[in-house]
Amino acid sequence: MTTAEHAARAALCAVAEPGDTFLNRVIDEAGAPAALTAIRDGRPPAGLDVTEGERRRLERWRVRLRSASPEEDLAVSERLGIRLVCPGEPEWPTTLDDLGPSRPYALWLRGPADLRNCCLRSVAVVGSRAASPYGLRVAADLAAELAERGWTVISGGALGIDAAAHRGALAAGGPTVAVFANGVDVPYPAANDGLFAEMARCAVLVSESPPGTHPQRRRFLVRNRVIAALSRGTLIVEAELRSGALNTAAWARRLGRALMAVPGPVDSRSSAGCLRLLREDPTATLVTRTEEVIEMVGHIGTDLAPRVAAPVLPRDRLDPATLAVLEAFPARGTAGPAQLAAAAGTDLPTVNGKLGLLSAAGFVERDTAGWRLTREARSRNY
Repeated sequence: MTTAEHAARAALCAVAEPGDTFLNRVIDEAGAPAALTAIRDGRPPAGLDVTEGERRRLERWRVRLRSASPEEDLAVSERLGIRLVCPGEPEWPTTLDDLGPSRPYALWLRGPADLRNCCLRSVAVVGSRAASPYGLRVAADLAAELAERGWTVISGGALGIDAAAHRGALAAGGPTVAVFANGVDVPYPAANDGLFAEMARCAVLVSESPPGTHPQRRRFLVRNRVIAALSRGTLIVEAELRSGALNTAAWARRLGRALMAVPGPVDSRSSAGCLRLLREDPTATLVTRTEEVIEMVGHIGTDLAPRVAAPVLPRDRLDPATLAVLEAFPARGTAGPAQLAAAAGTDLPTVNGKLGLLSAAGFVERDTAGWRLTREARSRNY
């Protein structure tokens, strides 16, 4: 891609809000350099019909362009090891094109990992900032197990579930991607500065905004579309009813990506959004294990999660006749062979033979008044 194209897209990232549908229409019609010229001149490309609101937007961008310095942004990026990746380049994830008129103009990346390769097998793991210990543990465990199986964990770098997911993937030595609402050189939140430094060393940080850009509230929701588009599925670990993670879920649904949620306690505010999603959204799937997540995002027919088998109890190994005698015992107290024979519907010699087997296996014991269940046999797990 030419230097002019890079410079133009760097400028567009600086003056326009991410994923503006009008600007993407201008780029599609005339190309990025011509779109920048249209902004500089305050006139849309010839032949392009625009609304009055779009003309005002064009004027707003023209004002912003006066203070923008894309050449400086690119120079600073080079010093900091940040690269600008544009559509059509080898590292550009083609799944972003699914966003259509809302796709990014370009992406600023920091870190050695190849973004496109990372996203080929990837899962977005997102959730509440005010996460519970349960949510943090589940997010970290699932992310670590996904990473161990060669899946990239994508999240938003926020406190709570996001940070736990990134740390889980890093702890397992796997790839992870953080999508920022600010410049990739701006550590936000500051509490995650160490995490971002580690990711810049061995993973990749992603933003639609040039270096030095500080976060704005509305951009957190806008960046969620990138998280959903980069991944093959979105997993909501924990979310309140007004959590931004549910916005990511909406984008995943809109893009036709797999949508999953982890159930939580019914009285937990942190899980209320997940529980509502599972109840009201027919496209959302309940997951509790890494195998179930991979089944949703993996290859059809080859990545099926094995069914969890119920534990095999000692009584499950008894033959039907012996089990019938065992189940004839009262829960408390003793019983004689004749009583057991009547309750089991069998003859007395059979009962006497089975009592010896049950005694040797630790199910029953003799008492002065007859036979009774042992303490172990009275438990549910025997």
